[in-house]
Amino acid sequence: MTETKQHLLPGPDHPIRVLPGGAPVTATIGGTVIASTSRPLLLEEATDLPVYYFPREDVEFAGLTRTDHQTYCPYKGDCSYFTVTAGENVGTNAAWSYEQPYDAVSEIAGYIAFDPDQVDVNVMD
Repeated sequence: MTETKQHLLPGPDHPIRVLPGGAPVTATIGGTVIASTSRPLLLEEATDLPVYYFPREDVEFAGLTRTDHQTYCPYKGDCSYFTVTAGENVGTNAAWSYEQPYDAVSEIAGYIAFDPDQVDVNVMD
């Protein structure tokens, strides 16, 4: 039996905005830069903290390993995860990507985000 996933649209009760990030942003783990971009996107969702998304071409994929972990968001779609490694520093499932996001957030296709509890994401002045 196939499970039907609920697909919801952002609205007043659950707003989502995808905006240009405005300033360059870097992502580091243990002091090693794993992503740096001058063209980030900023996703603001309901009461969650804003999240920076990096274009895939601005991410050092040598330090990322896709994991089997997956989640589903009824507003954004299926989400894939990556472990981030730099030397002795490892962030398990510390990066994620909506590779085929729903239309409401289609701008984040081709982008990667990082877990701020495991990866330092900093806006550069």
